[in-house]
Amino acid sequence: MQLFNKYDIEKRTLFYWSKRYASQLSEGDKYPELKKCVTINILNYSFLKNDQYHNVFHLREDRTGIALIDDIEVHFLELPKLDERIVPSEGGLINWLLFLKGANTSQWEVLKMNEPSLEKAMDTLQYLSQDSDARRLYEARQKYLHDEASMMESAMKAGMKAGMEAGLEEGMKAGIREVAENMLSLNLDLATISKATGLTEQEIDNLKK
Repeated sequence: MQLFNKYDIEKRTLFYWSKRYASQLSEGDKYPELKKCVTINILNYSFLKNDQYHNVFHLREDRTGIALIDDIEVHFLELPKLDERIVPSEGGLINWLLFLKGANTSQWEVLKMNEPSLEKAMDTLQYLSQDSDARRLYEARQKYLHDEASMMESAMKAGMKAGMEAGLEEGMKAGIREVAENMLSLNLDLATISKATGLTEQEIDNLKK
């Protein structure tokens, strides 16, 4: 489950899937012993460009849709796409998704009735809201997750800024070298070129080579 968008979720999903799939075989095992591996991503942010909250991917031929093999199955469950009007079912996935997202008032009682196992989860939430130590630990965990997301965003912005500055600096250096080369082609002396470009006479001399 991903609370925040850490990006590259599609590549990370395939990476985790491949490691889980490959780990089934030990030395000397045969390929037919590999079993189907299903990856389920529950995201607290929108990822795919459609309105469906549940999307399933398989390995199929582009034009005919023929399945190559059924061993790979990837699910993306996007909580923000759950419509507030969705009615809890008599059981199953939708109930848990509504619970994870945070069911509205009209849904809670239906959820408890249709999904008995959810009642324990709800009781845990209520306990967290009443017990100060448990709540403190929970809030510390949430703070850590928010801080981690903020640090990642700051690091990404800093990296982009550094990259742009490095690129700009390199571009300026390349421009100065080009000016010096043009001045050399006009047979100007090294001292004059050095004064005009800021390059040392040795650097200019190296451009001749």
